[in-house]
Amino acid sequence: CKMIEPVVETLAAETEAAVAKVDVDANQQLAAAYGVRGVPTLALFAGGEQVETLVGVQSEDQLRSLIDSYA
Repeated sequence: CKMIEPVVETLAAETEAAVAKVDVDANQQLAAAYGVRGVPTLALFAGGEQVETLVGVQSEDQLRSLIDSYA
């Protein structure tokens, strides 16, 4: 999603979080495996496990706080 991309890129540059983008149209099996029903969907992993799923545009402050809570 073009609206959230700058926020995610900023967080990737300013935190230790690793960021991966997935084209759900080209990777429908992966999207289904993670229950993606809307775009954008953000999945947060900590310790190799998915710990949060967010659907829709989120503010930079919300995402930074969420990342920090698992750091």
